[in-house]
Amino acid sequence: MSNHIILTTGIYDAIKDTLRRKKVSQPEEKRLAEELRKAKQVLRRELPDDVVTVDRKVTLKDHTRNFEHEYIFVATAKAKPAKNKYSILSDIALATVGYKVGDMIQWPFQDGERTIEILKVEAWEG
Repeated sequence: MSNHIILTTGIYDAIKDTLRRKKVSQPEEKRLAEELRKAKQVLRRELPDDVVTVDRKVTLKDHTRNFEHEYIFVATAKAKPAKNKYSILSDIALATVGYKVGDMIQWPFQDGERTIEILKVEAWEG
C-alpha cells in the first residue's frame, strides 16, 4: 500500500474545499485531512496512469461487502450516477483518489468501515 497519495493540485484544492464546507462525515474528514498532509502534488501530465483521479475508469473490489464494481470518476458537474459517472468528490471517489492499482484502503464510509482494493485504472474520454 502507498504511504502517500498522489494528486493534481486541482484535485487537492477541491478536496480541501470539500473539507472546509463540511461535506463529509467526521471520520472521513479526519482521514482526508491526514491524507492531504502526506499527499504528493503533481502536474496532471506527471500523474502516473495507474492512479485514481478525475476522468479515469476505475474497477474496485469491496472486500467488506464482497463485490466488484466499475466507476467512472468525473468532474462534479458531469456526474450522472445512473450512467455510472460519479463525482470525483463522491464518497467512493474520495476514498480512493490518489491511490494506485494494487492498493488496499480501509475507509470510514458513512455506513461503516470498509476495505476497498483498486483492481484497475484506465483513462476515460467522456
